[in-house]
Amino acid sequence: MFDYNYREPKVIAEIGCNHKGEFDVACELIDLAKLANVNIIKLQKRSNKELGYLKQYELPHPEPSNAYGSTYGKHRERLELSISQHGALKSYCEERGMIYSTSVWDVTSAREIISLDPEFIKVPSACNTNKDLLTVLRDEYQGQIHVSFGMTTHQEEELVVQTFEEDNSAAKRLVVYCCTSGYPVPFRDLCLLEINRLYQKFTGRVSEIGFSGHHLGISADIAAYTLGARWIERHFTKDRTWKGTDHAASLEPQGLATLSRNLNAVHESLNYKSQEILNIEDIQREKLKCPAQ
Repeated sequence: MFDYNYREPKVIAEIGCNHKGEFDVACELIDLAKLANVNIIKLQKRSNKELGYLKQYELPHPEPSNAYGSTYGKHRERLELSISQHGALKSYCEERGMIYSTSVWDVTSAREIISLDPEFIKVPSACNTNKDLLTVLRDEYQGQIHVSFGMTTHQEEELVVQTFEEDNSAAKRLVVYCCTSGYPVPFRDLCLLEINRLYQKFTGRVSEIGFSGHHLGISADIAAYTLGARWIERHFTKDRTWKGTDHAASLEPQGLATLSRNLNAVHESLNYKSQEILNIEDIQREKLKCPAQ
């Protein structure tokens, strides 16, 4: 069970593919996250033809007004940054005292990102049943591995954790996330008490528990942190009206800054009194407290 030993929240600005496939926009989003007092960013890497999209690849995109190409394949390829661009973005983050990370969707992308040796690599909910992908990360990478549990059965969760438990050192590097996969997710479907269930099931088996939110606003993130989510991940964009499916469920710079400020304020407040009467209470006690009867 969660021991209520609150540590400083780790906020991730998930840029994903909200950079629109443009390197300069990715750099700008990194700078905006830094200004919002968030020092961890996350991008995304896919080898689209490896992902089983071949049937969809040549088909017209189902939402042409929200696409970056006439077919689904052209749309997805337009949003991809090269591994050399990822390397440059990692350097860009490090020059600014920030942490670079990436979600990987397939084995090829995993090996490419492993070559950059980031602090952690994420497996998105859509890919957490890809045993080959999990095994490559377990065996060929020494950093933290983060896995989201959106659209995932309890049995599938167990299989993910067991895959890493086959190497005890890997299980100690595993962070799992409470998540509901939707864009955006209504509050009734956030199901934050799942964080309690993850603690009950995986305490001692994984390193930490996180929360990946695709909802609107920032109030639920405070509750997630209070329930024990050590990592708070939110999609991040400069403009929620830009084309693309993730922008509508993303925070803009002011929202990200407010979230960071509020989480840090809550972290500071989550403690016990160091003495029965705090120093700040002395003057009010002397002035207002009724004598004991």
